[in-house]
Amino acid sequence: MSTGIETGSVNWGIIGCGDVTEVKSGPAFNKVPHSSLVAVMRRDGAKAADYAKRHHVPKWYDDAAQLINDPSINAIYVATPPGSHEEYAIAAINAGKPVYVEKPMSTGLASCLRMQAAADAAGGKLSVAHYRRALPMFNKVKELINEKVIGDIRTVRLSMLQQDRSSIISNTETNWRVDPAIAGAGLFYDLAPHQIDIILYFFGNPLNHSV
Repeated sequence: MSTGIETGSVNWGIIGCGDVTEVKSGPAFNKVPHSSLVAVMRRDGAKAADYAKRHHVPKWYDDAAQLINDPSINAIYVATPPGSHEEYAIAAINAGKPVYVEKPMSTGLASCLRMQAAADAAGGKLSVAHYRRALPMFNKVKELINEKVIGDIRTVRLSMLQQDRSSIISNTETNWRVDPAIAGAGLFYDLAPHQIDIILYFFGNPLNHSV
């Protein structure tokens, strides 16, 4: 019987199969050559099973350790809220598996540095989901900037508007994006990483000037 697992490919396991994995990250793993989604994990086993059934994923777990230690999985995508990114990422790195973690990387600088230190110590791969660098629209903007179509860039200003009734902004007390213990700086940490990263991509790292 076929398991749906392709040998010789990047075989992904997702920890935290919530909304972000429904139409973007999750299905995409099966659309890239030599890549397949092998297993998903969610603490609520019924929801994990439902996700696996709907997306035709061969395996599901309700225990992250079991997914991380599954020998058929050779790459881990951490898509939980930020408060548990460090725990799961370091566990996967220590298991010898490369990690792709959702943004924001974690809830604070110290946590991010611990994650990076773990990857460096293990010689592992740790990537953050700043996927906009690969989107054609943003690459076209970078091309125009590099070619100085509008001349030398002197000032950059980025404004972002979010409707107050957006599904991202919660009107309840249970939304993790506004819980500092889970999300760090709340909506700023949730929304700003993509904006900051694309500015760095367009213009390079900021210069340090002594005062």
